[in-house]
Amino acid sequence: MPSTPRPGETGAAQVRHGLRAAILHGEYLPGERLVEAQLIERFDASRFTVRAALHSLATEGLVVLEHNRGAQVRKVSLREALEITEVRMVLEGLIAARAAERVTDRQASELAEIGVLMRHAVEAEEHFRYSDLNHRLHSLLREIAAHETADQIVETLRGQLVRHQFMLSVLPGRPQVSLPQHERIIAAVRARDPKAAESAMREHIASVFEALRTLDYLSGPA
Repeated sequence: MPSTPRPGETGAAQVRHGLRAAILHGEYLPGERLVEAQLIERFDASRFTVRAALHSLATEGLVVLEHNRGAQVRKVSLREALEITEVRMVLEGLIAARAAERVTDRQASELAEIGVLMRHAVEAEEHFRYSDLNHRLHSLLREIAAHETADQIVETLRGQLVRHQFMLSVLPGRPQVSLPQHERIIAAVRARDPKAAESAMREHIASVFEALRTLDYLSGPA
């Protein structure tokens, strides 16, 4: 029988959001067990609420629930990561094209600012800063595009790729490759050119795909 929530207790949506953010920021690693008692204490939530949040994250593909073994952060194989990236190529191309059709002058200025900050981060070799700006850029493009279905799917897919995205962020020379790609995306959206924006985004995601294949080569046989 579900436990009765205490006054002020955190709801399932808040627990889901907090736990999702913790997973995406690497606080919990792929394959790591998610202990209910610890989550209850961390989020000041009931067991029922924590379980509801875990089930929700399982539907996103971030968590695996095993009978009699509890929950753990799901491991995503490189093969699956490549397939996810192929799907992202189509969806994020659509998002970039739609953003080019809808972008306002204020949003265009914000995109330009992000582009400048990204270049500064690369020149200063601030790779984690660049990674944060990368996430900010893609999030802003989804916000501008305002395509709710594509946004939800892409956010879920990106969440499943968190470990591989981190590995890419520290791959030598990767920021220098992706920076001009991001700059072309920004330029096309600011120019309100949907075809150019979609093409630039697809080129960028195709580059991510090839970089992931490089990781596979560097890792050697399993």
